[in-house]
Amino acid sequence: MAAAILKQTPARTTSADRTFPPGFLWGAATAAYQIEGAAALDGRTPSIWDTYCRTPGKVHNGDTGDVATDHYHRWREDVGIMTDLGLGAYRFSVSWSRVQPTGRGPAVQKGLDFYRRLTDELLEADIKPVVTLYHWDLPQEIEDAGGWPERATADRFAEYAALVADALGDRVESWTTLNEPWCSAFLGYGSGVHAPGRTDQVAALRAAHHLNLAHGKAVQALRAHLPARAQMSITLNFHHVRPLTSGPEDADAARRIDALANRVFTGPLVNGAYPADLFQDTAHLTDWSFVRDGDTSTIHQPLDFLGVNYYTPTVVSVSQGADTRRSDGHRPSPHSPWPGSDDVAFHLPPGETTAMGWAIDPSGLHDLLLRLTNDFPGLPLVITENGAAFHDYVNPAGEVHDPERIAYLSGHLTAVHQAIEAGADVRGYFLWSLLDNFEWGYGYSKRFGAVYVDYPTGTRIPKSSARWYARVARTGTLPEASGQQP
Repeated sequence: MAAAILKQTPARTTSADRTFPPGFLWGAATAAYQIEGAAALDGRTPSIWDTYCRTPGKVHNGDTGDVATDHYHRWREDVGIMTDLGLGAYRFSVSWSRVQPTGRGPAVQKGLDFYRRLTDELLEADIKPVVTLYHWDLPQEIEDAGGWPERATADRFAEYAALVADALGDRVESWTTLNEPWCSAFLGYGSGVHAPGRTDQVAALRAAHHLNLAHGKAVQALRAHLPARAQMSITLNFHHVRPLTSGPEDADAARRIDALANRVFTGPLVNGAYPADLFQDTAHLTDWSFVRDGDTSTIHQPLDFLGVNYYTPTVVSVSQGADTRRSDGHRPSPHSPWPGSDDVAFHLPPGETTAMGWAIDPSGLHDLLLRLTNDFPGLPLVITENGAAFHDYVNPAGEVHDPERIAYLSGHLTAVHQAIEAGADVRGYFLWSLLDNFEWGYGYSKRFGAVYVDYPTGTRIPKSSARWYARVARTGTLPEASGQQP
């Protein structure tokens, strides 16, 4: 059995050596639909992403996850790459449609066997498996019954969680219920740029609540089916929101977006109640009567750590008439993912950007970690995703050099190190992503991986950043800026 993520509280570091605390966990992350492929194999049924990909105009180039990186067949090779990189942990998600086709009824053992084999191989390589139960691939039949805006979906999710716990509970200690429920709710049901592609602001708010409820019910189910040592978490894509100016109107715009982006989840998850200003800001849309007595108590389950995803800060102001409302870093849509905030404008900070058009700003991660430490004292943090897409290519020598990604990772890991020095209890870091993969609405046009994937052949080529990260993972120390090349 692999050791738990949070075995002990790490000691503080000193800036002189740029060394992370003893026991700091170094890993990489992926998601099932983005890498597995085998979309119709061994009983798997369609998820909302299979359907969305086949809807004309929804995904770049008409790309799908039918094959992706073929991890379903090449998992042993991929674990070997993790071993070569010296990773201590691997965060992967389970495909609900592969384990429980149609989202109800008994589990399909062939689907579970894939995750059993993967987990056993990881443990044999002394790599800690960190399981995420849901990374956006809702079974299509559950969506046909109403999806996340319907309360029953939370109950279905708890049943699915119990099936996975029974299969992997003797192997896995670290469990994450949901990955980025903000994207599931507000991009999936608000702006429509993620599956299932619906555009209803009230449905998005209902989905957010039922995702919260699903988390609470799943934690209850997991604790009932797992050993007492099992660790529970949820991963949130925190928006580090900054006002464009120091004026009161922009400050209020930041407050409103913070409520919709962050506190709609952390309020009930960590504090046991939704923030009152969120209800006030959206009162013209809904009376929130879908929140029933006892729901927040169910949602408010003890967490062993909080997963933090960060890529770029969010800068907002009150709109001055220019149509900048949708430039929030997500794919453009005529429909807003921000219910009740149509008069908020989003701004791209100055400076360098990634291939996604996202500003590169490590200070946002540093400030976010300190804010979470201040807001939720005693709750350990794990960076469950951080990384960047760049325009990677294979050179004539068959190599992929990505100095921009090395600089990105170095800057953000320095920010994490400085946050730890300032008192943040950060226990680990998972690079997004291990492999180039299917990047949702962008198809295969964006590459986040430390390992390059030639999609026609499936060939894997570790990039320069992979070798750089391997050095950091093995030593626990950041090289100085002048010595970043592997």
